[in-house]
Amino acid sequence: MFDRLASVEDEFVSLEASLSDPDIVSDPGALRDISKRYKDLSPVVQVLRRHRSRAADAEAARELLAFADDDERELLRAELSDAEADIAELEEQLRMLMLPKDPNDGKSVIIEIRGAEGGEEANLFARDLLDMYRAYAMRKGWTFEVLSLDGSDLGGINQATVLINGDTAWSRLKFEGGPHRVQRVPVTESQGRIHTSSATVLVLPEAEEVDVDIDERDLQVDVYRSSGPGGQGVNTTDSAVRITHKPSGIVVAMQDERSQLQNRARAMQVLRARLLKLAEDERDTALSAERRSQVGGGGRGEKIRTYNFKENRVTDHRVGITVHKLDQVLQGDLDQLLDALVEADRAAQLAGAAS
Repeated sequence: MFDRLASVEDEFVSLEASLSDPDIVSDPGALRDISKRYKDLSPVVQVLRRHRSRAADAEAARELLAFADDDERELLRAELSDAEADIAELEEQLRMLMLPKDPNDGKSVIIEIRGAEGGEEANLFARDLLDMYRAYAMRKGWTFEVLSLDGSDLGGINQATVLINGDTAWSRLKFEGGPHRVQRVPVTESQGRIHTSSATVLVLPEAEEVDVDIDERDLQVDVYRSSGPGGQGVNTTDSAVRITHKPSGIVVAMQDERSQLQNRARAMQVLRARLLKLAEDERDTALSAERRSQVGGGGRGEKIRTYNFKENRVTDHRVGITVHKLDQVLQGDLDQLLDALVEADRAAQLAGAAS
């Protein structure tokens, strides 16, 4: 590990010098890339240098012990013990920092939520999930923007697409993709029976234009009149936009903005994210498998998490964690669940790195 860390430090020093190079400073693209890499390596180098300093402290304490008198020995042993404890902790930090970095860390997140099985109850639960992610974003100080929203008859949602922007939004929310199952008495149930319904969540990293090359000739763009409430709320122009990416068959429709130009920009934003996800799946030789693992068929038997209202319980089936505070989870208190998923992911990576 320390041979790799030495190479990392050499790269860091080289990047530091590059940041004062006039040719780099005058090139926005190169400056952005180098600054990002420099920022990524900074925590590793800081811990490495701290480790080196504490290792030197430990070695000095050992050397002094050989010549110390009785009064000094106790103090030196304490210093050596502290240094060795710090070294062990710093080495663990370095192992964590040297795990492969998710290339999407730091990106904004696009989340698509749909009611799945369960009719209108599934749509109502989809609305609950939308509100849950909105509340979680507020707790974290992230921005939360609804890109599109298709409401259902009883106040639920057929489908919603949102954009969440925050430094750790992807690293936290990437685990939310999949079928979410709810067990409760629906508002439409007259006899008080508990039903099981589901909603699906798809989590995508937002893609920059430089991340995905889209040929305009591959796009079919249709415009139509937005649907909406009567009276002044009805859009009387063809401002809604539907974009079909012909090679992949991906279709994105947007109608919530007032102008056709704004709706097209929103649709392209979502299309880029979906194409980036598709490209990543192909690169991992699992074309659409990751999407299926997230969305599945939306059936009641498929689930990553179950929300049981009668028992005020939430269970995440991937890590086997159960919390009895459903009411708080739906108000955005997701950290206990997400912490468990992050730790399980890190443990799996460490196990893979050790094998």
